[in-house]
Amino acid sequence: MQKLVITQGLLQKLSPQQIQFIKLLQVPTAELGTRIKEEIAINPALEEGQEEVAREEYDSEDANDGDYQDNARDELDLDSYLQYEEMSGYKMYGDGYHGQNEDWDGSIVTRRTLHDSLLQQFCFLHLTDRQRFLGLYLLGSIENDGYLKRPLKAIANDLVLTQSLYTTESELEDTLKMVQALEPAGIGARDLRECLLLQLRRRRQSDVSIQLALQVIEHFFEEFSKKHYEKIQRRLGVSRQEVHNVLTLITKLNPKPGSVQGDDDRSHYLTPDFILSNRHGSLEVALNVQNAPELRINRTFADMLDTYHKGDKTNKSVREAATFVKQKLDAAKWFIDAIRQRQATLMCTMSAILNYQYDFFLDGDETRLRPMILKDIATIIDMDVSTVSRVASSKCIQTEFGLYPLKYFFSEGIATDSGEDASSREVKNILRELIEAEPKRKPFSDDKLEKLLNAKGYNIARRTVAKYREQLHIPVARLRKQI
Repeated sequence: MQKLVITQGLLQKLSPQQIQFIKLLQVPTAELGTRIKEEIAINPALEEGQEEVAREEYDSEDANDGDYQDNARDELDLDSYLQYEEMSGYKMYGDGYHGQNEDWDGSIVTRRTLHDSLLQQFCFLHLTDRQRFLGLYLLGSIENDGYLKRPLKAIANDLVLTQSLYTTESELEDTLKMVQALEPAGIGARDLRECLLLQLRRRRQSDVSIQLALQVIEHFFEEFSKKHYEKIQRRLGVSRQEVHNVLTLITKLNPKPGSVQGDDDRSHYLTPDFILSNRHGSLEVALNVQNAPELRINRTFADMLDTYHKGDKTNKSVREAATFVKQKLDAAKWFIDAIRQRQATLMCTMSAILNYQYDFFLDGDETRLRPMILKDIATIIDMDVSTVSRVASSKCIQTEFGLYPLKYFFSEGIATDSGEDASSREVKNILRELIEAEPKRKPFSDDKLEKLLNAKGYNIARRTVAKYREQLHIPVARLRKQI
């Protein structure tokens, strides 16, 4: 038998202002301008410029009218506002807005991509219609790095299902050889081994080093990838110098033939969120407000609320219009407050990081970085750790010695013999120096590196050495071995 039960409990729910603030806090400076333009586009009560109207003015105009306030409050609850906020995401970045920049000439920079180059070359080949169709399909399956990563059997199945064209792996193999004859050398390879072979086969075959290189890649590729050079030397019956020459030749080949066309997506430009300046030994940090224009409430739109307030409140259309205007004014006010709170939180957090890592910011010496975690900064600024994490995410600072992401300054501490903690960043730099100075024919193992670091006063375990080495993208000792 079902029963109705009433329970009482506490539930935390974020207000619209808090949600607005959390979203804006994570947005980097490079994207903030776009986010502001989107909000201005969907909210006529918001505009650029210094504030002229007191933001509380439109709130007090109808404070004495209890009936109207109740109606407006009924029309605008938090759930409907949150639902309305989610609908604002439909705005696109390319709505044709270019601001008032008269220097913008509307020119668009184009670049020739890898696939454009391959298509142009392929058009000059003398092929049948069937070969041309299969070749174009294979070209469309080549990745940006120049590899054909899909198996020919899967491509044949796709042709049957999508194009109703029956073909065999053998026919696709013959067509692929035509594609692999295009420039750059190595294009259309299915793995690294085939990519290197395609490039070597275009070299002068009479060269002894080329012949040996072909044998190494074709018959001893596994030994080559694992750097078992002595085994290769014994099986080929050649001298150490000849093996060295072959390895030098192979390492000069391009493992990613697609990159020679400069087709690695777009150029990326970093916009700093903070700018640090050193004025005669005194450090000053400023927030980059290049993409954050001043915002204000539209005076005309604010006056509309007073107009509707003086109208007939019993008229449903008037009440609905007034509710809409009030909603837009509230949203504009909340957005302005969120932007200001964002700027204040960013500056507060960055100032704490600057004071904590002051010695590093003076000259950029990485050995002067102090161990610092999110909780350290959160304690200083009296905010939650999640807030500091959102500030540090996707934010960077411009200094006289480079551009640094804020996450760079957070690192764990390593105990030393002196009783002080050293930053893991400092330990990683010393680890890199040790590996760079190691004998190339007999690289240091992780155990050896552990002992060398312990000798320098860093109390670190072998597993931590392995973790830091992997974070530095340094392979194990066996793969670092050279002849």
